[in-house]
Amino acid sequence: MKLTDKIYWYPEYGMLDCNTYLFRDETTLLIDPGNSSYLNHLVASLEEDGIKISDIDLIAFTHLHIDHCSGSQDLKELSGAKIAFHRIQDENNNILGEVSRFFGLSSPRFTADILLSDSLNIGSREIRMIVTPGHSPESICFYDQTDKALVCGDVIFDRSVGRTDLPRGSGQELKNSINYLSGLDLEYLLPGHMGIVKGRRAVINNFAFVKEAYFGFM
Repeated sequence: MKLTDKIYWYPEYGMLDCNTYLFRDETTLLIDPGNSSYLNHLVASLEEDGIKISDIDLIAFTHLHIDHCSGSQDLKELSGAKIAFHRIQDENNNILGEVSRFFGLSSPRFTADILLSDSLNIGSREIRMIVTPGHSPESICFYDQTDKALVCGDVIFDRSVGRTDLPRGSGQELKNSINYLSGLDLEYLLPGHMGIVKGRRAVINNFAFVKEAYFGFM
């Protein structure tokens, strides 16, 4: 589903899956490939939008939980894309195994081909990466200032927040992360699950609701 001239959204397909986002530019960036069980659905949806699997250049992640990244190696092999970790994810890459074991599941096997810093130029725009721990210590958000869009993983949802009872989660860090993100200029809030939040006023209202309902402050 095309959201803007450059941004596409592919909703989660089933259990242990997530929303996938794609930035189509000189470098085509796919964020959170989701569960390998649904990779054929993702490929078909991309093709419906005129995007060939071989068009993908980089595969990146908001965080390294199994529902967001178990399809990574299969997607890499299909597309020829490189897998990219942010530096904080490289430092905390053992979280993938910890969370997989927490759910009694096998950990997917893949490694990073390249490391990202805090910004990525994909052609017509610079994507800023913001470290946002709380749901998971290696969580990052991708901020596109051109379209004022934030791919926020499981930090914040539509009227909800990411859970903090998984390995190395922190309620205080999540609160701090959400408080920081609420100060960004946004038209699109693009979370890892459920629907998106579209429109500046809707995004502002969503942050206000979440901060009051979950943390008791505005």
